[in-house]
Amino acid sequence: MQLSRDDLKRAYRSMVTIRTFEERVTKEFAQGNIPGFAHVYIGQEAAGVGVCFDLTDEDYIGSTHRGHGHCIAKGCDVQGMMLEIMGKQGGLCGGKGGSMHIADMSKGMLGANAIVGGSPPIAVGAALTQKLKKTGKVAVAFSGDGASNQGTTFEALNMAVVLGVPAIFAFENNGYGEHTAASYAVGAPSIAERAKSFGMPAEVVDGSDFFAVHQAMGRALERGRAGEGPYALEIVCSRFLGHFIGDPQGYRLPEELIQARANDPLPRFRTGVTEAGLLENADLDAIEKQVADEVEEAVQLAMAAPRPDIKTLETDVYVRY
Repeated sequence: MQLSRDDLKRAYRSMVTIRTFEERVTKEFAQGNIPGFAHVYIGQEAAGVGVCFDLTDEDYIGSTHRGHGHCIAKGCDVQGMMLEIMGKQGGLCGGKGGSMHIADMSKGMLGANAIVGGSPPIAVGAALTQKLKKTGKVAVAFSGDGASNQGTTFEALNMAVVLGVPAIFAFENNGYGEHTAASYAVGAPSIAERAKSFGMPAEVVDGSDFFAVHQAMGRALERGRAGEGPYALEIVCSRFLGHFIGDPQGYRLPEELIQARANDPLPRFRTGVTEAGLLENADLDAIEKQVADEVEEAVQLAMAAPRPDIKTLETDVYVRY
């Protein structure tokens, strides 16, 4: 599908928002303004944006512990996100979920998930809902190379095929499950080939190339919306930083870290669209300035906001039917 100038600007804005937001999260965490752990998405922006670009609020996604980028790509409000991550009133989950449990049902974002392999079963259930209600929508399960080894993931892949649901499995293979290299821990040479063995189409895509991810996701969406069942994508991308903020990364060679940043999806996108005459550098510079201002505003709002009231401790814990 040919993308318009407005589409290209939207894609770049989303990727830049993720990068700027995550860089600020890293800074605020280091200064003690963010409680708990935080896992940033820097380097993987083209993956999340490419997958979510053509999704609607009625399409579902399930995320991982590294979920900020997925939230932004799905359209979640950055102010509500920053409030949530800092544990403040007005956050997307009332300041009670924090970084690893952030969700926004109004955007079809079913939540980040601290359980490795937790997203695929949830997404299959959401996809079954789409099928039974005949919505023509899909459910996407984001997971990593580490989660590709989980029994929950195997069961979800199998069930998606058996039930013929519109589930799309987006495996972000950044080379590491926490601190363990995929080259050591993943026995199959290809996660995509493993997914195929369950009976669904699957392909490998370059996760530093927004256009490649977007096109592959288009094929998956076409199948899902037509009621033809599940699809899997192995999105090969680079994790610029460690598993969590502050991870010293002693398990990675310096040369590997340099090579990871050489595959930065943002300058790759910028170079591609400007050299093709699709956008001008001035357009992209303006987007970066606007995003920087928006993230700064979100941080200042969150810093000034109060913590959740103790009276709300037992609210929003269980759904009552």
